[in-house]
Amino acid sequence: MWEYMSRRARECAEYILETGATVRDCANHLGISKSTVHKDVTERLYEVDKELYAKVRKVLDKNLSERHIRGGIATRNKYLSRRSCECRADKNAKSGNNCARCGDGSCAKNGNGACACKNSCGECACTD
Repeated sequence: MWEYMSRRARECAEYILETGATVRDCANHLGISKSTVHKDVTERLYEVDKELYAKVRKVLDKNLSERHIRGGIATRNKYLSRRSCECRADKNAKSGNNCARCGDGSCAKNGNGACACKNSCGECACTD
């Protein structure tokens, strides 16, 4: 194996161990392709340093087992960001308006894009 390949494999492995990064995150950080990172840490690293390989393998297995959860979170955030904040009593209400039912509080979104309406009647909600 070429020296630069073994050096790159170690660099990828160390970054993944330090940060718990996914293959994609490591590829973006180092400016190389995901395929190269994957080959480096699953095949080349085994030849270079079996002990380091075993540690990285645990992180990769953990990331693999959590992949479906991260995908679900990304999808949830995507659709939450598309929602508009409206009052149930007044479908024409816009963000920042007072509640049409009680006149209290105002419609607003929190940092996650979810409803953060504050009023006393509890009738404000985010709808599509």
